Amino acid sequence: MSSLSRELVFLILQFLDEEKFKDTVHKLEQESGFFFSLRYFEDMVTNGEWDEVEKYLSGFTKVDDNRYSMKIFFEIRKQKYLEALDKQDRAKAVEILFKDLKVFSAFNEELFKEITHLLTLENFRENEQLSKYGDTKSARGIMLAELKKLIEANPLFRDKLQLPTLKNSRLRTLINQSLNWQHQLCKNPRPNPDIKTLFVDHSCGQPNGARAPSPVTNPLMGAVPKAGGFPPLGAHGPFQPMPAALPTSLAGWMANATPVPHPAASAGPIGLTAPNNAAAILKRPRTPPTNNPALDYQSADSEHVLKRSRPFGIPDEVNNLPVNILPVPYASQSHGQSSYSSDNLPKTVVMTLSQGSAVKSMDFHPVQQILLLVGTNIGDIMLWEVGSGEKIAHKTFKVWDLSRCSMPLQASLKNDYTVSVNRVMWSPDGALFGVAYSKHIVHIYSYHGSDDLCNHLEIDAHVGSVNDLAFSYPNKQLCIVTCGEDRIIKVWDAANGAKLYAFEGHEAPVYSICPHHKENIQFIFSTATDGKIKAWLYDNVGSRVDYNAPGQSSTTMAYSADGTRLFSCGTNKEGESHLVEWNESEGAIKRTYFGLGKRSVGVVQFDTTKNRFLAAGDEFTVKFWDMDGLNLLTSTPADGGLPPSPCIRFNKEGTLLAVSTEDNGIKILANSDGIRLLRTVENRSFDASRMAPAAIVKAPNIGTFGPNNATIGTIIGDRAASVAAMVGMNSDSRSLADVKPRIADESVEKSRIWKLTEINEPTQCRSLRLPDSLTAMRVSRLIYTNSGVSILALASNAVHKLWKWQRNDRNLNGKWVPGEASGPITYATYSCDSQSIYVSFEDGSVGVLTASTLRLRCRISPAAYLLPNPSLRVLPLVIAAHPSDPNQFALGLADGGVHIIEPLESEGKWGTSPSVENGAGPSTTSDAEPPQR
Repeated sequence: MSSLSRELVFLILQFLDEEKFKDTVHKLEQESGFFFSLRYFEDMVTNGEWDEVEKYLSGFTKVDDNRYSMKIFFEIRKQKYLEALDKQDRAKAVEILFKDLKVFSAFNEELFKEITHLLTLENFRENEQLSKYGDTKSARGIMLAELKKLIEANPLFRDKLQLPTLKNSRLRTLINQSLNWQHQLCKNPRPNPDIKTLFVDHSCGQPNGARAPSPVTNPLMGAVPKAGGFPPLGAHGPFQPMPAALPTSLAGWMANATPVPHPAASAGPIGLTAPNNAAAILKRPRTPPTNNPALDYQSADSEHVLKRSRPFGIPDEVNNLPVNILPVPYASQSHGQSSYSSDNLPKTVVMTLSQGSAVKSMDFHPVQQILLLVGTNIGDIMLWEVGSGEKIAHKTFKVWDLSRCSMPLQASLKNDYTVSVNRVMWSPDGALFGVAYSKHIVHIYSYHGSDDLCNHLEIDAHVGSVNDLAFSYPNKQLCIVTCGEDRIIKVWDAANGAKLYAFEGHEAPVYSICPHHKENIQFIFSTATDGKIKAWLYDNVGSRVDYNAPGQSSTTMAYSADGTRLFSCGTNKEGESHLVEWNESEGAIKRTYFGLGKRSVGVVQFDTTKNRFLAAGDEFTVKFWDMDGLNLLTSTPADGGLPPSPCIRFNKEGTLLAVSTEDNGIKILANSDGIRLLRTVENRSFDASRMAPAAIVKAPNIGTFGPNNATIGTIIGDRAASVAAMVGMNSDSRSLADVKPRIADESVEKSRIWKLTEINEPTQCRSLRLPDSLTAMRVSRLIYTNSGVSILALASNAVHKLWKWQRNDRNLNGKWVPGEASGPITYATYSCDSQSIYVSFEDGSVGVLTASTLRLRCRISPAAYLLPNPSLRVLPLVIAAHPSDPNQFALGLADGGVHIIEPLESEGKWGTSPSVENGAGPSTTSDAEPPQR
């Protein structure tokens, strides 16, 4: 509700109070939630009207809103319970205990047990804490003093305990001013106007001799000045000089963005922009010129148009437009028709990422367009580099500072710590990303390239689920916009997490938000689960738009990339989905797209790309539409395996499309440009590691190992810089999407033969045999600890061996210091990202297989990590994969030794995957026995 509508409520409250409508006054206070009468509350508590007390409170707060509210309701219900016990009405006491007090057991079970125990006492004053309980009247007085303190401290009651300062009969005064203004517009104003009703606009009739009684005698209106004594127009009327013209597309519903008084207190439905036909509804009134009585104006107290004479031949559609606003055609054809065709859509599956849990939200990095951020149904977030298929960062849900969380959140996490990610979103520059969780919390991370993620902000944002999150720039300040189950939209400072705005008005949980701007006007669209759509300016005035989504559906909204066209897609409770384009000039649907299913499972997700195409995940496929068409353009099943309503996301250039799969994975679809982009990334990372090693590979450092601090050798440094960092090392500020690959001859590119990577020398990898002073016994089992800085081995004689090392200034990654150091399969295990399989053989070699194809891409011979010793046959018996580094693993040997192995820093990973197109590269069956355990 807008602030002027709020002020109108205060005027009505004053009028009702002056007219002695006491019950109606308090009913309106409760239903509006604008003013909490402490005096009325005090009377009800003193009289023990407990049901009325809670009913009145319910208009302002609920039990679980915050700790103050919880304490208020608890004290009231406890007093009611004690009074029932004091009257020996045990049946009533039991009813209150289980109906009213049991809700608090989730927050303090011991207290609830103690309250229950009072039933067993003959007199509850036998309880030590209640021994000073007096009679009912004094107890209520003591409780009332406590309740008043809690209400005054409760932020939900802030600015609701004092009425605004108003002159007496302010509403009557405004009506008089409105009548004066209407009377001045009369063609033939009478000295003593005849005011018979307020239901229609005033207009003096033609003089016919008889005069009606003056409104001075009307007790409701009071004194009305005569025509000659009217104040100048605008002195008291609501029409002020117009500010500078706003963009035409916003003039209708955002004209109030400027800091001038609002023209009227009416809060009727408002169109999106300046109207171009008779469907337009209330717009900002203009000051009527005095020299053209034939034009049409709106009255001050009515949403309807004054029915006055019009020039002959001008239709209603034109004449009903606000003054100085001309019909503006919808500029749908202003979008230059590009040369894109459906062949430009990303429909070729180029990669599958094994996520491990159900995907809930995805977002590509706005600059490094091969980086994909993913959130899942178990609260995990992952950062993938789709160029290599490498998971470069992984975070599980954890509250960073539980002590600063609200009581409802603490109670919720105590009962169930599991959460789901509802939304992940990058900031416009990619320096931050936000995560909205299903329980209260929003996490903001800062991103510094590669796998460098840092905790930035933890915000206890909403009561219940945080349903959506976005970034915006009001007043040139980066902000975070959130919405939630508590029906509120909130805006936070992205630098320090301070709450800047809170928008209330939805009557159902807010499902999604869509911040946008038109020239210098910043605003937010919000949609709720009841199908209501509202729009807000950053001014705490209230919603400026209130209309229904098609089908009363849970809806998401999005603009085209150039910000000129608005779309929405949603699904209602019956499973009907609607994809539409909105006509901003009217706040009405311009175009409805056909092809979505009638019984969708879940809410259909959609996305836009290239200012030309729409895509939605529906009926186990990805469907595409041309923005200027109506019917389905094309669709793809993405080689199968998609869920009924898959999650989808384009990268910024529309060359890649990420799609969630039924088996908790992600498929990356690409068009020809996307395939070139991924190939460019691979080529650049390959070239950068060889052409500029000095800039990438760190100088070796001397590290320490174990408790003895014995120097072992050269430290295994940080991983090579990310591909994006490599590309930018030569002062090239262009994004990868801007760089076209230099391919001399595509036929030559296709004819390249993949070659298996063979590691036969110690210089081709890094390895280290861990020191062991115990008797050599073969290793039966081997495992890393979760931190990745310890290894536990089980020898065949049942002895456990533990090696530990520390992260320090000389060994920042906590990695090992390397030193000099096919036949039947002995062991096999997955890498931590499930993209590779490590296989050890009896001949001492180790194979690295691509998990998705079981193709061998790298073979490590025994000579690469074992010292030559013809008299001793040593073979690897077990393998342990590092818990966070997918390219490091440990081998447990038959002689009791443990070796840690990883690729050279300049290589970064174990070989490359063979191309499926050319069939190159032997499978595991071509060189060894099938992998069996």
